[in-house]
Amino acid sequence: MQAVFHPESGRPFALERLVAAVARIDSATRWGRVVSLSPMFATVAGPVDRMVLNGRLVIEAGHGDIPCEIVGFQAGHACAMPLKPFDAVRPGQRVRIETAVAGVFPHHAWLGRVINALGEPIDGLGPLPQGDLFQPLRAAPPAAHLRRRVGAPLQTGVRAIDSFTTCCEGQRLGIFAGSGVGKSVLMAMLARHAACDVAVIGLIGERGREVREFLEDDLGTEGLARSIVVVATSDETALMRRQAALLTLSLAEYFRAQRAHVLCMMDSVTRFAMAQREIGLAIGEPPTSKGYTPSVFAELPQLLERAGPGAEGEGTITGLFSVLVDGDDHNEPVADAVRGILDGHLVMERAIAERGRFPAINILKSISRTMPRATPEEWRGLIRSARGVMATYADMEELIRLGAYRAGASADVDRAIRLMPHLDSFLAQGKEESTSMGDGYLRLAEIMAEG
Repeated sequence: MQAVFHPESGRPFALERLVAAVARIDSATRWGRVVSLSPMFATVAGPVDRMVLNGRLVIEAGHGDIPCEIVGFQAGHACAMPLKPFDAVRPGQRVRIETAVAGVFPHHAWLGRVINALGEPIDGLGPLPQGDLFQPLRAAPPAAHLRRRVGAPLQTGVRAIDSFTTCCEGQRLGIFAGSGVGKSVLMAMLARHAACDVAVIGLIGERGREVREFLEDDLGTEGLARSIVVVATSDETALMRRQAALLTLSLAEYFRAQRAHVLCMMDSVTRFAMAQREIGLAIGEPPTSKGYTPSVFAELPQLLERAGPGAEGEGTITGLFSVLVDGDDHNEPVADAVRGILDGHLVMERAIAERGRFPAINILKSISRTMPRATPEEWRGLIRSARGVMATYADMEELIRLGAYRAGASADVDRAIRLMPHLDSFLAQGKEESTSMGDGYLRLAEIMAEG
């Protein structure tokens, strides 16, 4: 079999991986000690000059090693939070200081697999093959002056998105919704039908009961076959939940470097922010807006900016990040911060879901910042006209439902009343159903012609 060579070093990939592994080995093992414990973190004494923020420590507990991450320093000691429960840890136990950068060796054979935040398989299908390129968990976003612009319109198969909030390859879009409004099903529809090479899905802080339901009922065999699913359930430590989000972006970056068009979805950014809040409060950060610490708002752009187009010669990461709005308040701190970072947002409303229309996207409150450039010129007038009809109906909806509006009082309102049932039917879509962008425009044109 012909050897494959690394593009920069010129060495075979297998040798390059060996060289990288040797370079990451420290010449001596250094140790520390646990000096105190709290429910959230351990204080470790030792050679702090060999420890770094976000570096790794390993506590040698009686029942097995417990990996930890350094989240801060206080009074000359390191504050380390566990990636696994602190069971059976006590003061005085030895701590091994790891000097290697945290990361994984992804492989194309990871497609179709379900893994945890440590990059370990949790689907019972055996070990994961290891690739040749090291991918760090934390990476700087691509330099702004080297990024390419967003690409062509991305066909998602969802009529409400393709017609009214068209998304482009490399765009980052937020899905803002309260609990139980259908955002997980919408994300599964996108994973199944969107025109991409690879889907990387991060389930951050998900209910344990819902993971198999999402994989088997929503995502299905077809969607899973081209996806990698990273799972950190709500009962796992805050560090595992945060690391699952970082790993999701790292895997997406790996495939982008392989010139793939990647669909990166995360459910949800809010639970990532909550995990970071737990970490910040544990090490003494001051709570600010709604208890969120300053590090939350520093971490969000570092995470979300990693998605998008790569440099010349790379692929793209189209990011779809769900935001669980607290109490259906779309202006709460995390939602407000994320909306300012991303390139558009879809707003899902409980009132629409209660009427039985799914996906429950409020078209008038949703926006894609790549429109109208992403919409073919011949359809732009049609989209504006359809939005106008929905806006007219929304303005008069309360009077119409109360019976206070009299037919004939306004030609525009009469037209909106005639068309809204057809538009609602157009926006409703089952999770098994997929419509091409062109067919969606034609169907919308037929509806508008009826009015």
